[in-house]
Amino acid sequence: MTEKEVLLTAQGLKKIEDDLEQLKTVRRREVAGRIKQAIAFGDLSENSEYDEAKNEQAQVEERIAKLENMLRKARVIDESEISSDVVSIGTTVEVKDLEYDEIVEYTIVGSAEADPYELRISNESPVGRTLLGRKVGEVVDIQIPDGVTQYKVLKITR
Repeated sequence: MTEKEVLLTAQGLKKIEDDLEQLKTVRRREVAGRIKQAIAFGDLSENSEYDEAKNEQAQVEERIAKLENMLRKARVIDESEISSDVVSIGTTVEVKDLEYDEIVEYTIVGSAEADPYELRISNESPVGRTLLGRKVGEVVDIQIPDGVTQYKVLKITR
């Protein structure tokens, strides 16, 4: 089975690299210190501080492995290749929700860097997938959990 590549913007790559560095240099050291302190309490068989620290260590190591794997499979979207003629990964698209008469601006990113709270949506999400390849002025029907909604593409920027 071929591993799926991880599509990232330059900003997303930097964030993952920064997170990885933080985990490796700061969090590992903090957890190791907590384990050392818990061992000093003595009997490990009934030492909840030790158990918690070991669990946290496992979570940190798992996150490090996950981020390293993402970086191995990463393909950074070249900003010079991003056109503002059509919606693509790396573009910001302003759309009008025709049902609620609201204007929303989404940045389309790879799934690894999606953050709906910051309106950075994945190219694999229902909204992102439907908007890909669309041009200014197009009206699209988007299947969402509550049914179908219509968006009109107002503006596309890089």
